[in-house]
Amino acid sequence: MATITFQGKPINTIGDLPAVGGKAPDFKLTNRKMQDVGLAEFAGKRKVMNIVPSLDTPTCATSTRKFNEKAAHLDNTVVLAISADLPFAQARFCEIEGIKHVTALSTFRSGFAHDYGVQLLDSILAGLTARAIVVIDENDQVVYTQLVSEIADEPDYVTALAVLTHKD
Repeated sequence: MATITFQGKPINTIGDLPAVGGKAPDFKLTNRKMQDVGLAEFAGKRKVMNIVPSLDTPTCATSTRKFNEKAAHLDNTVVLAISADLPFAQARFCEIEGIKHVTALSTFRSGFAHDYGVQLLDSILAGLTARAIVVIDENDQVVYTQLVSEIADEPDYVTALAVLTHKD
Protein backbone atom coordinates (compact mmCIF):
# COMPACT_ATOMS: atom_id res chain seq x y z
CA MET A 1 0.00 0.00 0.00
CA ALA A 2 1.17 3.50 -0.81
CA THR A 3 -0.12 6.79 0.52
CA ILE A 4 -0.54 9.84 -1.70
CA THR A 5 -2.56 12.99 -1.21
CA PHE A 6 -5.56 14.69 -2.81
CA GLN A 7 -5.62 18.39 -2.05
CA GLY A 8 -3.27 17.67 0.84
CA LYS A 9 -5.40 14.91 2.41
CA PRO A 10 -3.98 11.35 2.52
CA ILE A 11 -5.36 8.64 0.23
CA ASN A 12 -4.23 5.01 0.19
CA THR A 13 -3.69 2.79 -2.81
CA ILE A 14 -4.26 -0.95 -2.86
CA GLY A 15 -0.60 -1.79 -3.42
CA ASP A 16 2.55 -0.68 -5.17
CA LEU A 17 3.50 -0.03 -8.77
CA PRO A 18 5.29 -2.86 -10.58
CA ALA A 19 8.99 -3.02 -9.69
CA VAL A 20 11.53 -1.42 -12.00
CA GLY A 21 13.55 -4.20 -13.59
CA GLY A 22 10.72 -6.71 -13.31
CA LYS A 23 8.39 -8.03 -15.97
CA ALA A 24 5.29 -5.91 -16.49
CA PRO A 25 2.11 -7.66 -15.35
CA ASP A 26 -0.24 -8.54 -18.17
CA PHE A 27 -3.48 -6.60 -18.19
CA LYS A 28 -6.93 -6.50 -19.70
CA LEU A 29 -8.19 -3.05 -20.64
CA THR A 30 -10.99 -1.97 -22.96
CA ASN A 31 -10.43 0.18 -26.04
CA ARG A 32 -12.84 2.61 -27.67
CA LYS A 33 -14.29 -0.20 -29.83
CA MET A 34 -15.22 -2.10 -26.64
CA GLN A 35 -12.53 -4.71 -27.34
CA ASP A 36 -10.35 -6.10 -24.56
CA VAL A 37 -6.63 -5.60 -25.12
CA GLY A 38 -3.61 -6.77 -23.18
CA LEU A 39 0.15 -6.45 -23.16
CA ALA A 40 0.43 -8.78 -26.18
CA GLU A 41 -1.30 -6.20 -28.42
CA PHE A 42 1.72 -3.94 -27.95
CA ALA A 43 4.40 -6.65 -28.29
CA GLY A 44 7.79 -5.39 -29.41
CA LYS A 45 6.90 -1.76 -28.68
CA ARG A 46 7.89 0.49 -25.82
CA LYS A 47 4.89 1.46 -23.72
CA VAL A 48 4.28 4.64 -21.74
CA MET A 49 1.32 4.16 -19.41
CA ASN A 50 -0.17 7.49 -18.41
CA ILE A 51 -2.48 6.29 -15.63
CA VAL A 52 -5.02 8.90 -14.53
CA PRO A 53 -8.18 9.04 -12.39
CA SER A 54 -10.37 10.47 -15.21
CA LEU A 55 -9.74 12.20 -18.52
CA ASP A 56 -12.57 14.54 -17.52
CA THR A 57 -10.42 16.49 -15.06
CA PRO A 58 -8.02 19.35 -15.84
CA THR A 59 -4.77 17.66 -14.77
CA CYS A 60 -5.60 14.36 -16.47
CA ALA A 61 -6.54 16.15 -19.68
CA THR A 62 -3.33 18.19 -19.55
CA SER A 63 -1.12 15.14 -19.04
CA THR A 64 -2.80 13.31 -21.92
CA ARG A 65 -2.36 16.32 -24.23
CA LYS A 66 1.30 16.68 -23.20
CA PHE A 67 2.09 13.00 -23.77
CA ASN A 68 0.26 13.19 -27.10
CA GLU A 69 2.57 16.04 -28.09
CA LYS A 70 5.86 14.85 -26.55
CA ALA A 71 5.76 11.14 -27.27
CA ALA A 72 4.38 11.42 -30.79
CA HIS A 73 7.91 11.64 -32.17
CA LEU A 74 9.36 8.63 -30.34
CA ASP A 75 10.06 5.60 -32.48
CA ASN A 76 8.52 2.22 -31.67
CA THR A 77 6.55 3.66 -28.73
CA VAL A 78 2.88 3.66 -27.80
CA VAL A 79 1.37 5.94 -25.19
CA LEU A 80 -1.57 4.50 -23.29
CA ALA A 81 -3.90 6.83 -21.37
CA ILE A 82 -5.50 4.55 -18.79
CA SER A 83 -8.49 5.64 -16.72
CA ALA A 84 -11.77 4.36 -15.31
CA ASP A 85 -13.71 6.44 -17.84
CA LEU A 86 -15.98 4.50 -20.14
CA PRO A 87 -14.53 3.95 -23.62
CA PHE A 88 -17.27 6.17 -25.12
CA ALA A 89 -16.19 9.11 -22.95
CA GLN A 90 -12.51 8.45 -23.74
CA ALA A 91 -13.23 8.42 -27.48
CA ARG A 92 -15.20 11.68 -27.19
CA PHE A 93 -12.36 13.30 -25.23
CA CYS A 94 -9.74 12.21 -27.79
CA GLU A 95 -11.91 13.44 -30.67
CA ILE A 96 -12.57 16.86 -29.10
CA GLU A 97 -8.94 17.33 -28.01
CA GLY A 98 -7.41 16.07 -31.27
CA ILE A 99 -5.54 13.27 -29.47
CA LYS A 100 -4.02 11.17 -32.26
CA HIS A 101 -0.84 9.70 -30.69
CA VAL A 102 -2.32 8.27 -27.49
CA THR A 103 -4.43 5.13 -27.12
CA ALA A 104 -7.11 5.59 -24.47
CA LEU A 105 -7.93 2.44 -22.51
CA SER A 106 -10.52 1.89 -19.80
CA THR A 107 -10.21 -0.07 -16.56
CA PHE A 108 -13.99 -0.31 -16.21
CA ARG A 109 -14.21 -4.10 -16.47
CA SER A 110 -10.76 -5.21 -15.39
CA GLY A 111 -8.48 -5.80 -12.43
CA PHE A 112 -5.79 -3.49 -13.84
CA ALA A 113 -5.98 -0.90 -11.01
CA HIS A 114 -5.53 -3.65 -8.42
CA ASP A 115 -2.82 -5.51 -10.34
CA TYR A 116 -0.77 -2.36 -10.96
CA GLY A 117 -1.24 -1.07 -7.39
CA VAL A 118 -3.00 2.14 -8.38
CA GLN A 119 -6.56 1.56 -7.15
CA LEU A 120 -7.56 4.25 -4.66
CA LEU A 121 -9.03 2.76 -1.50
CA ASP A 122 -10.48 5.75 0.29
CA SER A 123 -11.64 9.36 -0.06
CA ILE A 124 -14.18 10.63 -2.56
CA LEU A 125 -11.94 9.16 -5.28
CA ALA A 126 -12.19 5.57 -3.99
CA GLY A 127 -12.32 3.10 -6.86
CA LEU A 128 -10.51 5.35 -9.34
CA THR A 129 -6.83 5.08 -10.20
CA ALA A 130 -4.02 7.12 -8.73
CA ARG A 131 -1.99 9.28 -11.11
CA ALA A 132 1.04 7.29 -12.17
CA ILE A 133 3.46 6.65 -15.00
CA VAL A 134 4.78 3.21 -15.89
CA VAL A 135 7.26 2.88 -18.76
CA ILE A 136 7.78 -0.59 -20.20
CA ASP A 137 10.45 -1.48 -22.76
CA GLU A 138 9.97 -3.55 -25.92
CA ASN A 139 10.74 -6.73 -23.93
CA ASP A 140 7.97 -5.95 -21.39
CA GLN A 141 10.44 -5.00 -18.64
CA VAL A 142 9.44 -2.11 -16.38
CA VAL A 143 12.08 0.61 -16.83
CA TYR A 144 10.49 3.54 -14.96
CA THR A 145 7.63 4.22 -12.57
CA GLN A 146 6.26 7.26 -10.83
CA LEU A 147 3.37 7.40 -8.40
CA VAL A 148 2.55 11.10 -8.31
CA SER A 149 2.51 12.06 -4.64
CA GLU A 150 -0.24 14.71 -4.97
CA ILE A 151 -2.97 13.49 -7.29
CA ALA A 152 -3.72 17.02 -8.52
CA ASP A 153 -0.10 17.46 -9.75
CA GLU A 154 1.23 16.54 -13.17
CA PRO A 155 3.72 13.70 -13.59
CA ASP A 156 7.41 14.13 -14.37
CA TYR A 157 7.28 14.03 -18.19
CA VAL A 158 10.98 14.76 -18.65
CA THR A 159 12.24 11.81 -16.61
CA ALA A 160 9.59 9.41 -17.94
CA LEU A 161 10.46 10.17 -21.55
CA ALA A 162 14.20 10.38 -20.92
CA VAL A 163 14.34 6.64 -20.19
CA LEU A 164 13.10 6.08 -23.75
CA THR A 165 15.77 8.22 -25.35
CA HIS A 166 18.66 7.06 -23.16
CA LYS A 167 21.15 4.86 -25.01
CA ASP A 168 23.38 2.46 -23.09
